[in-house]
Amino acid sequence: MVVDGAVGTGGEPESSDSLRTFGAVVQALREHAGLSREEFGERVRFSKHTVASVELGRRMPDPTFVDRAEEVLGNTGALRKAAGHLARQPGLAAWFRQWARLETTAITLYTYECRLIPGLLQTEAYARTLFRNQLPPMDDEQVEAQWVARGERQRLLRERPNTAFSFILEEGLILRSTGGMDVTRELIDHLLEIAELRNVEIQVMPQVQETHAGLDGPMQLLETPDNTWFAYCEGQRGGLLLPDPKEISVLQRRYARMRSQALTIPDSVSLLQRMRGAL
Repeated sequence: MVVDGAVGTGGEPESSDSLRTFGAVVQALREHAGLSREEFGERVRFSKHTVASVELGRRMPDPTFVDRAEEVLGNTGALRKAAGHLARQPGLAAWFRQWARLETTAITLYTYECRLIPGLLQTEAYARTLFRNQLPPMDDEQVEAQWVARGERQRLLRERPNTAFSFILEEGLILRSTGGMDVTRELIDHLLEIAELRNVEIQVMPQVQETHAGLDGPMQLLETPDNTWFAYCEGQRGGLLLPDPKEISVLQRRYARMRSQALTIPDSVSLLQRMRGAL
């Protein structure tokens, strides 16, 4: 199954010279300080996997990472200055990149999912579970590359506070317990945290639902700053970007109907809280 633009062999994110150089400097300073990746990760409060991704030039460092790394590694100012010259590569499947570019400037983004938790809402543990169970299988480096790309996209939720995000999630996505109970507990906690953002609305579609306007499958809709709408539908081996206003109108009507069929936002939060308490 394709998972929000994830790709298999040959689809790893492309690094850049500036990212690799920055990562090498972080690694050199860390080793000079006598810290392992795990020890350094504990001090900057990022996972050792994130540290490895930055050092290998596969991840654009979060500003918080840069600031904390500076404090741990001597406050020379070198990392802050170098971070201002970093260039990122999209690192996403070719067929998904056009949609991903539209996402970065969208003022409205609607997502309905019935297969898995949308990429923008996934935890690292949940995403890695999906990647590790991908067919054909991925090696560790490919799994890491996929999480780097996924993590980069997730920054949109917090970096674009004026973008309205709406998500409709099937209750069954959580009941499935992908990755096990611990992963599911963390996932629900994460969803409840994200649901507190003023620009994010999360609704749950009940497992028992007599009428459902989304039975044809998942969909995404977005509105650009010039008020043009696009739609995106994803399947097993690829995705389809839809610019046709007639097609988009159909999907908009279906999404609007699903918003009325799903639980209200407060009721959705209440359900998630009850599901969390039952685990």
